[in-house]
Amino acid sequence: MGIDLVAGGRYTGHKRRTAPKSQNIYLNLLVQLYRFLTRRTNSKFNETVLRRLYQSRTNRPPVSLSKIVDYSKEGQVSAVVGTVTDDTRAIEVPEGIRVCALRFTESARARITAAGGECLTFDQLAQESPTGSKVTLLRGPKHSREAFRHFGRPGTRGSTAAPFVRSKGRKFERARGRRASRGFRN
Repeated sequence: MGIDLVAGGRYTGHKRRTAPKSQNIYLNLLVQLYRFLTRRTNSKFNETVLRRLYQSRTNRPPVSLSKIVDYSKEGQVSAVVGTVTDDTRAIEVPEGIRVCALRFTESARARITAAGGECLTFDQLAQESPTGSKVTLLRGPKHSREAFRHFGRPGTRGSTAAPFVRSKGRKFERARGRRASRGFRN
């Protein structure tokens, strides 16, 4: 048996997506638009947006309104390749804030427009700013997913990984290996 060189040989490594897996027609139209802009403009912004349009949902984490408020600048558009969610911690939304995203939650859209702001789509942004000038590109916290709490080896010293356990009571995962009084502590 030889090495299948067509498949990439022995060392294929990680590959970056070259198209979205989603069948969403609106997303695919955006990809067409930003492919064109990437080819025709010498803009890193368009390249980055295109790459993020390809990404999976877990790699496009939501951004809260409070983060957008913190990072928004006067006369600039805040762009998020993902969802913008409402945040009750952001008491005041500044007047005339302009946000571009793939999706807005109902309450986030309501709060932005109530403050005299504007919710843009990426095709509107492309018409307004084809090179991404005066646009701040933001992204959410990727490792805030609940699943990340369980990555690693729970129970060992120094590990903060959470075990998949039904309850946190006296009878659950408190036996040998978990405490010194029960044989040993790992």
